[in-house]
Amino acid sequence: MLAAGSDMAAPSAALRQRRAAAGDGARGALERVVAGPAGSGVGSPPPPGTFWLTRIVLLRSIALLYFVAFLVAYHQNKQLIGEKGLLPCKLYLQNVKKYFKGKINLDALSYAPTIIWFLDWSDMDSTLDYLSLLGLATSAFVLITGCANMVLMSVLWVLYLSLVNVGQIWYSFGWESQLLETGFLGIFLCPLWTLSRLPRHTPPSSIVIWGFRWLIFRIMLGAGLIKIRGDRCWRELTCMDYHYETQPVPNPIAYFMHRSPWWFHQFETLVNHFIELVVPFFVFLGRRMCIVHGLLQILFQVLLIISGNLSFLNWLTIVPSIACFDDSSLGLLFSSRRGGLKERVAQMQLKEAASEQLPLGCYVRKVVNISFGLLIAYLSIPVVLNLLNSRQVMNTSFNPLRIVNTYGAFGSITKERTEVVLQGTSSLDPNDPAAVWEEYDFKCKPGDLKRRPCFITPYHYRLDWLMWFAAFQTYEQNEWIIHLAGKLLAQEEETLSLMATNPFAGRAPPRWIRGEHFKYKFSRPGGKHASEGRWWIRKRIGPYFPPVNLQGLKKFYEDRNWPYPVRD
Repeated sequence: MLAAGSDMAAPSAALRQRRAAAGDGARGALERVVAGPAGSGVGSPPPPGTFWLTRIVLLRSIALLYFVAFLVAYHQNKQLIGEKGLLPCKLYLQNVKKYFKGKINLDALSYAPTIIWFLDWSDMDSTLDYLSLLGLATSAFVLITGCANMVLMSVLWVLYLSLVNVGQIWYSFGWESQLLETGFLGIFLCPLWTLSRLPRHTPPSSIVIWGFRWLIFRIMLGAGLIKIRGDRCWRELTCMDYHYETQPVPNPIAYFMHRSPWWFHQFETLVNHFIELVVPFFVFLGRRMCIVHGLLQILFQVLLIISGNLSFLNWLTIVPSIACFDDSSLGLLFSSRRGGLKERVAQMQLKEAASEQLPLGCYVRKVVNISFGLLIAYLSIPVVLNLLNSRQVMNTSFNPLRIVNTYGAFGSITKERTEVVLQGTSSLDPNDPAAVWEEYDFKCKPGDLKRRPCFITPYHYRLDWLMWFAAFQTYEQNEWIIHLAGKLLAQEEETLSLMATNPFAGRAPPRWIRGEHFKYKFSRPGGKHASEGRWWIRKRIGPYFPPVNLQGLKKFYEDRNWPYPVRD
């Protein structure tokens, strides 16, 4: 029996020796990575399959987009949703509370998840400013240092969620939900407390990395499917004949791109379909094809950034594409000097390989990551069903926290550009043929025919964007535009800060404001109008809303519980 026992022990000893040798080989490989080629003096690129450097790039990218979003909020929230805003958020929350029988209960919180429920409403402007400033400070810290933990990223997410859910129509765009979903993923990239670019024992989870890849897959495929199922011009390859001229806020490059030959526009449309309908599947075809996917998606978004002012949408869409690159492929972005991040990553990998026992926190972290993955999978079910549905909807959330959402863009293309132009007059009689009507210009949307189209991305003027939607609707569908007219009649300084020009600056305010409806077209480069300095030509369609004065709007304001404009 003893002899038999000895014989059985021998293979076990041999097995242990082979495992030890394999471990030594792995550590040796990592040591060679740290040391680099003989005589090089620098470390080699990190091995493929790790995402320490990827996490740093992702966190800084998310922080940059949060910073822009909070900057827009700080500059524009008071005018749009503040005490005297066009759609006051205090009134909105009061209506929600009233609907739920005057209580701030789970139903009210689920309908409008925001921490503003628990803050002081007596000075809503200051509350909105404090939320934005806290978001700016936190995102700036992460952006500059590249350090974040779950607490900081959760603060950013809660702050922006709180603004979005009281922002009403001003925050109704797909990129708001996309930033919240991206930010939610960013929370789980980080350790709970540690503030370090390379936190020990906390490598980025492959589940979270795949969460980002799943996000970019859904964004692009959703955008492609909504086009194929939507406007027939996408199937006929003619949509790009109109897009540059009719997009919400064109830039100077769009002016020239619009005049490209028909065959180039058809080629653009085909490339768009390839990028949105075919390339997303590359993410599932192994490391190299995933990197190709990331490169193509980033290049595509850069082209869109160059050719239009689509807020921070395209910048934000670049972020999940970064998860297609591991440390080896992102190594070029980091210094190769001794003691640099790349060498420290390799050293950490070496220590992890040599460690025989991980701290308890690592196992807790694995449970959290698995739970996170199961949550994303569960919340993705209605999203996937929507993608497969021939009646696909875009930019919709199926949960109040906007953790997993549907996306899409330009499912239909407007073939003509129409604009609402606001005009004021000091005339006593608005119907007097001799009345002189002077125009208000917005920050970025087309108005003055000789003003060069702006270039503002990733910044965003929310009022300008909503004016684009209002132009192909009616003022009855956009009552806030009459509210805007009243504030211009009163020359409220905060509202005027949203405008580029005030034709009545330094003199008495207008007695009447009206909205005129125009059709706008790009002038032809080198043509007659362009030689006169005109970027646009326009033709009047008719009145958009009739002349209104401040006294005549009093009941309109009272019926909606809006504060009556007071002349500053």
